[in-house]
Amino acid sequence: MKVQEIMTADVETCRLEDTLDRPAAIMWERDCGVVPVVDDESRIVGMVTDRDIAIRGVAQGKNPARTKVRDVMTERVLYCYDDEDVEHIADSIAKLQVRRLPVVDRKKQLVGVVSLADIALKHDMSMAGIALGGICMTEEQKLEENLA
Repeated sequence: MKVQEIMTADVETCRLEDTLDRPAAIMWERDCGVVPVVDDESRIVGMVTDRDIAIRGVAQGKNPARTKVRDVMTERVLYCYDDEDVEHIADSIAKLQVRRLPVVDRKKQLVGVVSLADIALKHDMSMAGIALGGICMTEEQKLEENLA
């Protein structure tokens, strides 16, 4: 099964110059914890999470109505392609220790997001459980597993 078959395709995005209240409103409306940040050509340039807003924004005394997304977003973007196998992506999610990945086409245009929940509910619950185990693994546990 390919990622495009289980991903969430209807993804709302924000821009670098948006203020934090925009992704926060999207998170509220969509009941999600992450919003992809795109440039003028719809290429993904970052991700802003509820944690970014809380820790890098509000906890630092920044006003969400005046602070730009670019000032708190996570710039390192991990992603997968829409034509990759779900099994490969589940393994990647575990190794990268993330709960979701933006999905891009081969032109690197954002086409969706795939989450651990998508894998569990739309593909294979046990595969999602294995991936979750990898996500939760500490550095020490990962080292022990690699030595075994």
